[in-house]
Amino acid sequence: MKKFNTQAPSSTSSSRLMYALLAILLVVMAGCSGLRLAYNNGDTVLYWWLNAYVDLDRDQKGWVRDDIDKLFDWHRKTQLKDYVEILRTGQKQLQGNATQADLLADYSEIKQRTQALLLKAAPELADLARSLKPEQIAQMEKKFKSNNEDYRKKYLSGDHEKRQKLRYKKAMEQFELWFGSFSSEQEALIRKASDARPLNNEIWLDERMRRQQNVLSLVKKVHQEKLGKEATVTLINTLIKDSFERLEHSERKAFFDAYESSTAQMVMTVIKIATPTQKAHAVKRMQGWIDDFNSLATQAK
Repeated sequence: MKKFNTQAPSSTSSSRLMYALLAILLVVMAGCSGLRLAYNNGDTVLYWWLNAYVDLDRDQKGWVRDDIDKLFDWHRKTQLKDYVEILRTGQKQLQGNATQADLLADYSEIKQRTQALLLKAAPELADLARSLKPEQIAQMEKKFKSNNEDYRKKYLSGDHEKRQKLRYKKAMEQFELWFGSFSSEQEALIRKASDARPLNNEIWLDERMRRQQNVLSLVKKVHQEKLGKEATVTLINTLIKDSFERLEHSERKAFFDAYESSTAQMVMTVIKIATPTQKAHAVKRMQGWIDDFNSLATQAK
């Protein structure tokens, strides 16, 4: 990536970019029947997402695209084979006797893979951070506020029942993607397991805003102290690690642990009540992903 002097450094929405990477490489794919197509267009999606946050100028657009291309190429070469192994483990668990401990271990593995991806991107994030102008930082802050308002409208409106129903609906979209359709009796059991999860959207919004404030603090520090690349990389790495470690070491650990445990229990409920046909549907879906990941891994430049 192009190097910059330290005369007018700024910072970036680094934390938001981290979550965008995760969303595009993992979550978005989970909702797409054509994983290969989604992945092959992921670099373009990430570029336009980032541009919406900071409004890249003419000079930035070229090397930002190049850096995103390099990140995806690294990901193809080094990470996709590991994803294949995770999916193969999932297939075995579905066909055997999966436990809640198995699911939590799978979740931990995915978190580790995600963190590795974000840390890999830290040097490029630092270059981008130091290139941003004050008006781009203002655009980032404006986007944060807009997104928070959207979150409030969607997840903080209505009574407890409405919020429970919305959360259940989102979970069912994922379960139906993997297992196909469910009977009304199965849906009732899944709804019960979904509602058993602690519900506090105010906490999730507060955590979201906490991350944003951390990013803005980083912005101010880099801008005011005119930090060089090495120091900026250090700040970004710390931000990444702290974001992951917060789940384990925050004052809300009890809530996070309860949510994680009850979510795993909900997934266990789905696995236990799934028919052989539904499980076969999930195994086939995973095999499709395995085949796609293997194919994508061979397409690295």
